[in-house]
Amino acid sequence: MDELQARKLIVEIGKLLYERSYVVSSDGNVSIRLDENTVLATPTMTCKGRMTEDSLALTDMDGKPLSDKRASSELAMHLLIYKMRPDVKAVCHAHPPHGTAFAVAGLAIDKPILSEVILTLGCVPLTSYGTPSTNELTEAMKPYVEHHNALLMANHGAVAYGDDLWQAFDRLETLEHTAKIAILAKALGGANDLPPDAIEKLINIREKAGYLKENARCQACGYLHDSQISCNLDVTYPNLLQANGGKVSFTREELIELLSQAANLS
Repeated sequence: MDELQARKLIVEIGKLLYERSYVVSSDGNVSIRLDENTVLATPTMTCKGRMTEDSLALTDMDGKPLSDKRASSELAMHLLIYKMRPDVKAVCHAHPPHGTAFAVAGLAIDKPILSEVILTLGCVPLTSYGTPSTNELTEAMKPYVEHHNALLMANHGAVAYGDDLWQAFDRLETLEHTAKIAILAKALGGANDLPPDAIEKLINIREKAGYLKENARCQACGYLHDSQISCNLDVTYPNLLQANGGKVSFTREELIELLSQAANLS
C-alpha cells in the first residue's frame, strides 16, 4: 500500500473507532507499516474521529520522526509488534468498553464459547499492567505477541494487529463482540463451553483454511490443553497471567444493572 492510500485508510478506521465508541477523546492509536523502515501512525493528542490525512506522523522503526508531525506516545507498542511479527503490517489499539471491562476486571477472553472466534481469532490473553507510554507496557506484552493476534492490557485497553489495517480492525471488533456476548451470557446464567472434540475440529479447520497458523496452538488458552491440541514449541507464559482464569463474581441483579448502565452510555 502506498502512503496516500494508507493515510486515507487510517483516517477511515479512526472514524469507525470513534463512531463505535471504541475510543473517546484522544484515546487509542493506529498505524500501518509502509515498508521495512517506515511507519505511518496517528498523531498524539488527537481525536481519532477528527483526524485529517495530513495530520498523521511518519517515523522509522525506532520511532525517530520522519516528518514534522508527532506520533502517538504509545508508538512503542506498535513498533514492538512489528519487530516481533514481520508478518504484521498494521496495528489498532483502542479501549472498546466490553473488552476493556474484561481488562479492568483482570480477565482474559479465553473461553471456548463461540466457534467463529476460535476459527478466526483464538483466545485473547490478559497482560500484566504496565504504565502507558513506558517500556513497562511493552515488556508486559512481549511473552504474548508472537502467538496471539490480539491482547488485553490490564487496566488499559486492547490491541489487535494483522496483515492489513482492515484485518487488525476486524480482530478488534471480534474481541469486543465476544466480550459483550460473554457478559450478556453471564447475566443469563453463564455460557456453555464447546466440548473438547469440537474445539479440535475447529483448530484443524482454521489451519487448513489459513485463518490461523499452527503456532496459534501455543496461545495462552486453557481449553487447548484440555483438548488433544499440542504446541510443539517451548512457550512459557508468566505465572501471573496464567491466572487469567481468575474469577469476578456478581449477582444476577448486579450484572443486569451494569448492563443497563452500559446500554445507556452507548
